[in-house]
Amino acid sequence: MVINFIIQHYLCRMRILVFILFSYCAFVFAQPKPQKEISVIGVGDIMMGSSYPKPVLPPDDGKWLMHEVADVLRNADVTIGNLEGTLLDEDGTPKTCRDPNVCYVFKSPTRYVKNLVDAGFDAMSLANNHAGDFGDAGRKSSMKTLEEAGIVHAGQLQQKTVVFVRNGIRFGFVAFAPNSNCVPLNDLEGARKLVAHLDSISDIVIVSFHGGAEGPQHEHVPRKAEMFHGENRGDVYAFAHAVIDAGADIVFGHGPHVVRAVELYKGRFIAYSLGNFCTYGGINVSGINGLAPIVKVIVASDGSFLRGNIFSAFQVARDRVKPDPDHRAAKRIAELTKKDFPETPLHIDEKGNITYLAR
Repeated sequence: MVINFIIQHYLCRMRILVFILFSYCAFVFAQPKPQKEISVIGVGDIMMGSSYPKPVLPPDDGKWLMHEVADVLRNADVTIGNLEGTLLDEDGTPKTCRDPNVCYVFKSPTRYVKNLVDAGFDAMSLANNHAGDFGDAGRKSSMKTLEEAGIVHAGQLQQKTVVFVRNGIRFGFVAFAPNSNCVPLNDLEGARKLVAHLDSISDIVIVSFHGGAEGPQHEHVPRKAEMFHGENRGDVYAFAHAVIDAGADIVFGHGPHVVRAVELYKGRFIAYSLGNFCTYGGINVSGINGLAPIVKVIVASDGSFLRGNIFSAFQVARDRVKPDPDHRAAKRIAELTKKDFPETPLHIDEKGNITYLAR
């Protein structure tokens, strides 16, 4: 009987230990798993110098153009820019302009792609009003040059979207513009379908658009279609909301050549214009046109916005992109955001840190 008592005693203790172990495991596995943080950087227009109609090209092939901000650009899972103009060595066929006073044609040597690689770019938008400056020859050369350099691209009708993997994350990328041979910005239903498809096959969907009227007098987001020199440059507010409704996680805009406000819609981040970034010649960079923000967005693995940062840089004519100790780009974006989207739950401090007030 003593032996039976001892056995029963130890069996009881074992049952208690097993119960405690299973309870602990159930508690641990029931806890929500922390979501992986994913970082994406976006910048505005890039045109590293043009050989047409007469050469306006930087010395030493422009290797130094982005050197002072390269460490910032490389510090993300994915870095994206908008390539204005073409990467082309052959003559090609330059586009004709209805009004040469407001029309420019850009052609950069293909070897300049190394500057993009060295700066850390992973993807480029080719949806803009200069991607077709040298017709099909220019488009094909730009796409081939980027592909051979390992930089993915989207936005031309020949390749509307792209899916790629970085650091174990599957990204879907699509770019839009209201220009010839570009994925149309003003076709909202078509945009929704493209984004919804990317959402079904990707972890994070990034949308780039080139839209809105140009110049310092067009800093604000009007929440209606914008006309510029007789061209419908899109209702970028309606567009950004439509693509997020369809599954986009991050929206980066450019086109006005000045910065615009940012917004949080359904927990997803929108930058309505990132302005100019690295434009050596042929594009006005005086005053506020020279602000060159680098916007870094941190999202959870479900695409929801966590936090961000606006690293302020600036340009002057025929010079490199330089860090701005006065944080002018961040301050201007913060001012515009308060005016244009007072309802959005974002706070931007003087150094460009973006926080989600609702969290």
